[in-house]
Amino acid sequence: MGVVRLYVIGIDEAGRGPVIGPMVMACVVVREDRVSNLVGLGVRDSKQLTRSRREAIFSVLREVADYITYRVVPPDVIDSAVEGRCARNLNDLEARICSELIADCLSRFSSSEVLCIYVDSPDPVPHRYSSMVKRYLLERGVGSGVSIVADNHAESKYVVVAAASIVAKVLRDREIDELKRIYGDFGSGYVTDPKTISFLEDYVRKFGELPPCVRKSWSTARKVLSKCLGTRLTDFM
Repeated sequence: MGVVRLYVIGIDEAGRGPVIGPMVMACVVVREDRVSNLVGLGVRDSKQLTRSRREAIFSVLREVADYITYRVVPPDVIDSAVEGRCARNLNDLEARICSELIADCLSRFSSSEVLCIYVDSPDPVPHRYSSMVKRYLLERGVGSGVSIVADNHAESKYVVVAAASIVAKVLRDREIDELKRIYGDFGSGYVTDPKTISFLEDYVRKFGELPPCVRKSWSTARKVLSKCLGTRLTDFM
């Protein structure tokens, strides 16, 4: 009888809050007896690492991990999730994509092989988030027997989630690099960055609209439109 191999899965996102660019959700699968190897590689919360260090670890992770998958979530999908008649919220969108990533993994590793799935929870009540993920998994007809642990700041508690955070951050950085090649340097893309706001205002004054790379549902984007086009803020709500 062959040895049963058990795997752990970690899921995290990068780019939830910026007004510019996509969000990336990543998933890393590692054999349970190799999880300690991630620590030896220097895997930790991606926010604690320099970009060059993240890139270096990412290159090794691609060889060490048993499977890596991810989803790039563009601004228009985020906008659709948080506004309009059928909108829910960003947590719900993350839960749906999380279930998609898990279903992808379970098509390659059976539920009996998966020891646990660790997920970073965007909801301050992690159990509420894990319940959403499980509901979407059941709707897909998979995952009824898997164990899902959702936790706040999971990337600082579970090394396999930290690995996913590195993958998500590296891939999002590359997406942002491509956007800057197209649009020029818009700073960090976060609403607190004056360079980002200046870029948005200049673009709207020049073209009369926001660029496609912007999350138009963000209040910052609407305020820029109102300021630069002289339109009431409520016209964009």
